[in-house]
Amino acid sequence: MSTNRYNSLILLAALAAPACGLAQAPASSAPQSTNKIVLDVVVSPKSGAPVANLQQQNFTLLDNKVQRPITSFRAVTQSQEPAEVILVIDNVNTPYQTIAYARPQIDKFLLANGGHLPYPTTLAVANDTGVELQGNPTTDGNALSAAFDKYEVGLKFLRHDTGIWGAAQRSDLGLHALNALMARERTRPGRKIVLWISPGWPLLSGPRIYLPYKQEQQLFGSIVGLSNQLRDTDTTLYAINPLGAGENVLFTSYYQDFLKGVSKPSQVALGDLSLQVLAAQSGGQVFYSSNDITGMLQKAMADTSAYYELTFDAAPGDHPDTFHQIDVQLNDRNLVARTRNGYYAQPPSTNAAVAPASGQ
Repeated sequence: MSTNRYNSLILLAALAAPACGLAQAPASSAPQSTNKIVLDVVVSPKSGAPVANLQQQNFTLLDNKVQRPITSFRAVTQSQEPAEVILVIDNVNTPYQTIAYARPQIDKFLLANGGHLPYPTTLAVANDTGVELQGNPTTDGNALSAAFDKYEVGLKFLRHDTGIWGAAQRSDLGLHALNALMARERTRPGRKIVLWISPGWPLLSGPRIYLPYKQEQQLFGSIVGLSNQLRDTDTTLYAINPLGAGENVLFTSYYQDFLKGVSKPSQVALGDLSLQVLAAQSGGQVFYSSNDITGMLQKAMADTSAYYELTFDAAPGDHPDTFHQIDVQLNDRNLVARTRNGYYAQPPSTNAAVAPASGQ
């Protein structure tokens, strides 16, 4: 047996149970009673703060490269819209020493502005059992810092198996925690900003990884399910890597190979479910190669200072879970728009009538 084939079989055996478990998330979890797609769009120069005071006529929305009408438009500034922030400490994929280093910087973020936070915020810890939330959402950063002090004694570097088995285990636990958080947020109104402090779970992708048909189907179902959950809960995810500037840049940027949306099972790779990919596809940002954890958290929150809510009617899918790419463009070429990268559409039989695309 070739080395490549042997390695693939080991990985598949390690991932068989996790992948099956993840596939239980509904592949089409977005409500089918409405075709409205809601986008939270951040506009900025290529580097700089978000831009406010734009009008609907400044925007063009493309769905699979076809212009579609914007059915509603709102310019939003901080605290105008009900929102919740969830600050997640990944105790599965982050060494305890790194959490200890990050601790005072997280405190600095929580205690800024006299400890007054712009949105109700919840502290959460991802661990072996899922995700534990510490109390109710609060704008009191001092109280959250105190809660972290009490919980910190329970934080430790979780000892999992090494090698491919350990990597698969950590990946499954990270995805399980994210799924659990999304399940909780389905019942809560308003926009959610999730700040996930973690180097991310292992991508488990590469030239030696081969997936059989059944595994491709299972992973595609998981990808569709998580994409729909993030959209359905109006969640923007931010991946904040606390390992700092000393980490290998090639490793931290490898996720970029998987940013394009997955249209069918034969295109899937395990890297499509990485924390960084899910964050970027939700319209959030991926921060790495910096020792300034406070600064990364503040940059993520700066996205809420000014953004735009656009809605449009989803186009019908050619088949169940048809991927549609979203592209929002500005008439000012010096500005760029960032929002979720797409959605999974359903055939007309499961959708109501949709508005025709512009020009049809």
